[in-house]
Order: sequence, then C-alpha cells, then structure tokens
Amino acid sequence: MAAKKASAATPASQKTPAEKLAATPAAKKAAAATEAPKPVKRPTAKEMKEHAQKLPYPARQADMKLQPAMDFSTYRAAGKLQNKIALVTGADSGIGRAVAVAFAMEGAHVAVLYNENTVDAEETKRLVEAQNRRCLLLQLDVRDPEQCKQAVRLTRKELGGLNILVNNAAFQMSAEKFEDISEEQIRRTFDTNILGYIWLAQAAIPHLQQDDCIINTGSIVGLTGIPILVDYACTKSAIHALTKSLATYLGERGIRVNCVVPGPVWTPNIPGTMPREEIEKFGYEVALARPGQPEELAPAYVLLASQDGSFMTGSLVHVTGGKMSSDQ
Repeated sequence: MAAKKASAATPASQKTPAEKLAATPAAKKAAAATEAPKPVKRPTAKEMKEHAQKLPYPARQADMKLQPAMDFSTYRAAGKLQNKIALVTGADSGIGRAVAVAFAMEGAHVAVLYNENTVDAEETKRLVEAQNRRCLLLQLDVRDPEQCKQAVRLTRKELGGLNILVNNAAFQMSAEKFEDISEEQIRRTFDTNILGYIWLAQAAIPHLQQDDCIINTGSIVGLTGIPILVDYACTKSAIHALTKSLATYLGERGIRVNCVVPGPVWTPNIPGTMPREEIEKFGYEVALARPGQPEELAPAYVLLASQDGSFMTGSLVHVTGGKMSSDQ
C-alpha cells in the first residue's frame, strides 16, 4: 500500500487558539528554553598557538586576547542557592569569577575577595549584580590571618551572614629548575595556597551552621605532580588532605567540606605564569585535547554548595578533561 503523502500545513485561519499561541515568538522562545542546550565549540590544544601570549604577573583577564569563556549560554539556573551568602576568594577573574557568577545566577549574594586586580574585580561585581544579587568587593590578602577574619566579618556585616566559603585564591609561578625556586616564591606559594585556606576556614567555621559548606579548589597536579610547578603542586596536594581532614572534623555538625580538582583551565594565571611553549599547546595532555573554560568548572561548585550535593563531603571532584590521577 502506498504511503500517504504528508498533509499540507494548516492555514493560519484554520488553526486553533492553542496552535496560534504556540506559534508566537514568545512561545517559541519558551519552548527553546526547555530543550537541552547545544554543545559549545571550545578552542583545542592545537589551536592555542594562535591565542598564545605572555602577560606580566599578576595578569589581568581584561588583557587576555582569548577571553576565558563564562557567558553561561548553556547553563540552566534553578534557584539552588536562593538567598545564600557566599564568600569566594580569588574571584576577580578565572574560575573564581565564574563561580561567583554561577552562584548569583542560582540566587546567592556574593562577597568577592581579591588581592590586586581591581579592574577585573569590578567586572565580576558587574556580572553578579546583573543577576540582581548583591556583591561585596573585598581587597584583602589571604596570607594574613587578620585580613581573613576581616573578610568573614565584613561579609557577615554587609551581606547578612555566611553559608558558603569557597577557598580559591592561588599563586603559582613556573620554574625550569627546582633548585632555582627562591625562598620568597616558596613562602608566597604556601602562604597563599594552603595557609590562606586554613586561616579562612578557621575564621569562617564558628559562623557556619548545619548544611553550610566549605569548597576548596585543588588541582590535578596535586595528584600527578608537575616538574615546572613543584611548590604549587605540593600546596594543592595539601589542600586535598585539608579537605578530607576538615570533612571528618565537621561531619558531626552537618557542615560539608569538598574540593573541586581542575585540570588545565584557561585563566589569567596561564599567560601570567607559564612558559610560552606550554601556553602554545595548553590542554594537550588531557583526553579531550583542549583546556577547560571557567564556566565548565562552575557547575561543580554549584553542586557542592547546593542541596544536590547534600550527601557529598570529603570528596575530590575531578573536572579535568580526562587528565588522570596517574600518568603511568
């Protein structure tokens, strides 16, 4: 039996009211919002050479030729952090900025702690406030225990409390020879990356309640090691241990402590601290053969901050593009 020919489209004059409503631009936009987002093409490691540049440290995101992706075009917010108060360190740019914006999209008010790059920090504030959330800029130094206490005190005073601490501020500087790493660099790396996390956790914990949380930023190099960032890798390994130890310590109080473990992610730290030959092939060592983008990391922090992650504590959540914990 021959297949029936497809019927012609129904003339507009014969459409039902429901069909006419479904055909309006507003209805089509609403329908599109319920569809799964389309994948976004990201720069590959092979393409990074055309984007490579060296910037003086501390590099500003505003000066990067290839801007780290954080427009969140594929992100679907759902009010997961409505009216929560978050303090995010190192949030003037990179991963920290993406986390601050994602938290705001989910309804949180955000305190942004940064050290030097005010231009970048002001842009983070603009992006957070574009979500109709409050943003407090705190230009402080996590290496100083008193300034960490001040950050918590001001966050609670100006924003009304503290529910989420994100320890993300970091210092790194590559070195071709381990023997040549200066004492000044080693102390700055440890003071920023691990002591700063400890000082802030000590300042925040007395004010956290059940179901509040601490999220640390570790790194895959804290598990694999890396010859050009030995001091940095040591601190990231320490952050992983701090996460597990604090999770055990705070478990009885219902305060969760977790750690996001990024692989290679395109942030100002890369052109500001890495050798040019590494920048030109950045992301080459992972299974997906490309660097990650800050907006690809932020959803992991939302998971750990929200009730979606209510049974997660002491976890190292890998967002690495397939960079495994062992290169063997």
